[in-house]
Amino acid sequence: MPEPERIGSFTLADVDRLTERWRGLPWRIIPETPLSPALNVALDEVFAPRGGAPPVLRFWRWNHPAIILGRSQSLANEIDLDAAAEMNLHIVRRISGGGAMFIEPEGAITYSLILPDSALGGLTIRQSYELCDAWVVRGLRELGIDVYHAPINDLACAAGKIGGAAQARRNGAVVHHTTLAYSMDSHAMLRALRIGRESVSPRGVRSAVKTVAPLIQQTALPRVAIVEHLLLAFQRCYGGEVRALSETEILSGEELAKAKYATDAWTRDVE
Repeated sequence: MPEPERIGSFTLADVDRLTERWRGLPWRIIPETPLSPALNVALDEVFAPRGGAPPVLRFWRWNHPAIILGRSQSLANEIDLDAAAEMNLHIVRRISGGGAMFIEPEGAITYSLILPDSALGGLTIRQSYELCDAWVVRGLRELGIDVYHAPINDLACAAGKIGGAAQARRNGAVVHHTTLAYSMDSHAMLRALRIGRESVSPRGVRSAVKTVAPLIQQTALPRVAIVEHLLLAFQRCYGGEVRALSETEILSGEELAKAKYATDAWTRDVE
């Protein structure tokens, strides 16, 4: 576990120096709006068409329980399809790598950072994960929560994993998104996900077996209060204008979800 003046491998001073250029960017901050899993995933692609687009911090809100697969994961290896059907879980594949996410609408805090790759210039992929989540570590620590960055892409505490991140890079843009566990039904998660079970397909990247330690174990604050605090924490660090999703943006996302992210062809792309 890092010392309090460190995020992980970086000190707080390192983070300030490496994100100095972020303060000059025209950040847009999108607050939570309850959306379907397929639409939430599609909006990452809507907001990252090119590296020259304005940078975005978008807080997701889920309107339905789901499992979100990493881009290169095998559906057969990761999900108990019978259990997922019984639990009425939506299954969606995202554009970024990493492991499967078990989503309960009231139990997850999810956000995306979409920024030009020049904002992470000179950093390795491993380092970029820590930098992109450093503001969250700071914000949660302000609430008295034990949290630090654990390589390559986790946020953790002494009791286990709090959240995980994933990235996709295309056309000069970096899409970095993270999901934090606020609360979690671990029995339901283990029923729906095949974590630790034998592989049934030679394809795909397996999800890691890790102990999850939701934020509710450390704080009595409601989920929405934590989200509001994190939004303000980002603004204090880097500025930004809060502006909700427009009808046009939602329509673009819905069209993309219908054509791609909600289709069996995409979801079953890696069997």
